[in-house]
Amino acid sequence: MKIAQIAPLAEAVPPKLYGGTERVIWWLTEALVDLGHDVTLYASGDSVTSARLVPCSEAGLRLAGINDHAAATLAMLDRVLREADRYDILHFHVDLLQYPMFRHLAGKCLTTLHGRQDLPDFWPIHDAFPEKNLVSISDNQRAPIPQANFIGTVYHGMPDALIPFAPAGGDYLAFIGRISPEKRPDRAIEIARRAGMKLRIAAKIDNADKAYFEERIAPLLEGADVEFIGEIGDAEKPEFLGNAAALLFPIDWPEPFGLVMIEAMAAGTPVIAFANGSVPEVIEPGVTGAIVSSVEEAVDAVPFVRAIPRETVRRAFEARFTAHRMARDYVALYESLAGLGTLPPPAFAGDAFAASRGLDMAGAGTYG
Repeated sequence: MKIAQIAPLAEAVPPKLYGGTERVIWWLTEALVDLGHDVTLYASGDSVTSARLVPCSEAGLRLAGINDHAAATLAMLDRVLREADRYDILHFHVDLLQYPMFRHLAGKCLTTLHGRQDLPDFWPIHDAFPEKNLVSISDNQRAPIPQANFIGTVYHGMPDALIPFAPAGGDYLAFIGRISPEKRPDRAIEIARRAGMKLRIAAKIDNADKAYFEERIAPLLEGADVEFIGEIGDAEKPEFLGNAAALLFPIDWPEPFGLVMIEAMAAGTPVIAFANGSVPEVIEPGVTGAIVSSVEEAVDAVPFVRAIPRETVRRAFEARFTAHRMARDYVALYESLAGLGTLPPPAFAGDAFAASRGLDMAGAGTYG
C-alpha cells in the first residue's frame, strides 16, 4: 500500500530527547517499510527514516524555540492535501487541524489520537466531524468520547532490539518521563524512600512545569538516595532501564498509553503502576509488574515485583508490544478502509453538533 504518515512538527522523528508520539511514529514507519509498504513521512527536516521524507520544517520546533506550531502544521497539511492522490491511506498523528481540510477524503484518512480525551475542550469536534476515522491507543482513552468514530484500538509497539533484555537488573528504582503534577515524581520519591531503595529520575522539565519542579520536587532531591539526571534519549535508556530493579509509574491522571511501561518491559524490568488510564490494559499483575492504588501498596509491591523472573517480563513484551505487531494492526485498519476513497460533499459541519444539543440551525450559513 502507498501510505502517508503525517507527524507533528514539535520534535524530529525520531525525537532527539523527549517525544513519545514522534518516537511511536518512527517505529511504525520503519516497521511498515520492513513489511514492504511504500511509506512517505511528512515531518521535520531533521527527521531520519528509511521511508521517503517530506521535510515540512527545518527542524523540530520545540528545540528550535518555536512555541506556536499551528502555522507550520497548517502549511504541512496543505502540502499533504495537494499530494493526497498519491496515497491509498493518509495516517494523521496531529490531532484535529486536518479535519475540515480533508473532509472530502475521509474514507482514506485515519487519525491516531495520542493525547488525553477526558477534557471537554475538544469534544465538539467529534460531533462536527462524525465521519472521521479515529484510532485509540487504549480502550480507556476513548471512554470519555463514546460518540466518536473509533475504528479500532492499536497499542503502541517498539522495535525488539531497541532496548535489549537485561537479565541481571539492578538495585535501584527508576522514574522516567516528564516532571509534572500528573506524573507524580513526588510519589516516586516517597515510595523509594519508604522501600529503602535508591531512586534515579530521568525526566524533562517543560517551561510550564518549572515552578512545580522548583517548589515541590527540588526540595525532595536532597540526599544521596535520589539522583536526578535530567532528560535522556534512546541511547541512554537501555542502561537506565536495564539496570533498574523496577520502574515506578505513579501517575495521577488518565494516561492514554504510557510508553515508558513497555520500554521497561523490553529490558525485562517490572513496573509498579497506579491504576489509572491505560495501566490495567498494559500491565499484567504478577507477569510484568504490579498495579496499585496507594503509596503503601506500591511500597509493598517492591519485593513482589523483584521476585518476578525478568525473562517473563521480556517474553510478555515480545508477545504484545513489538513494532511489527503494531504495524500489522494498523495495516488491518488500512485495508478495511482501502477503496472507500472520496466521499460525497458533506453536510454543513455544524449540523451534527447542533443536533446533539437540540439546537435549531435552520438558515445557518446564510446572510441577509
